[in-house]
Amino acid sequence: MKVLLVNSSPNADGCTNRALVEVAKSLNEEGIETTIYHIKEQVKDCTGCAACRKIGKCVINDEVNTFVELAKDYDGFVFGSPVYYAHPSGRLLSFMDRVFYSSSNTFAYKPACAVVSARRGGTTASLDVIMKHFMINKMPVISSSYWNMVHGNKAEQVEEDLEGLQTMRILGKNMAWILKCIKSGKKEGIEIPRIEDKIWTNFIR
Repeated sequence: MKVLLVNSSPNADGCTNRALVEVAKSLNEEGIETTIYHIKEQVKDCTGCAACRKIGKCVINDEVNTFVELAKDYDGFVFGSPVYYAHPSGRLLSFMDRVFYSSSNTFAYKPACAVVSARRGGTTASLDVIMKHFMINKMPVISSSYWNMVHGNKAEQVEEDLEGLQTMRILGKNMAWILKCIKSGKKEGIEIPRIEDKIWTNFIR
């Protein structure tokens, strides 16, 4: 079993990465393989063209399509972001919007969670935004013993956030437990839910 952890911070070795490293260590202790993926490009926004529905991938041929191909081989995901003005990084939001819109089947029914890093506030609002991608895509959302956040301006300061790092470790343990439960369920012949055909409505009369 493998988990892909995504670092959307422009600082590859900063606070967000420190949180993800702690989650990864905890997963590794449970026998789960991990990879930390750093978003390198400034990703373009989704244009809403819906061409991906026909060709099976985003028409903007950049890092998003590369990531989706990588993600097909993973069983769970952790998306991490710094907090900017009480929201996740714009880089992550553009990335996730296109990843999930163009390739939702790659992620459906695979467990996921979000982690954020901040100097002080805006963390719970940022978590909420990230997790909406999971909830609309039939993904089990993994929790911890507190909201999934660490605090600090530098990775060295995150080391002092003992509660935050503990939250990351428990998150990793919980993710490992759910992955093992899913694996056991598959062995017992438990199938994913059969989903009704989508009913589309709007508010225009």
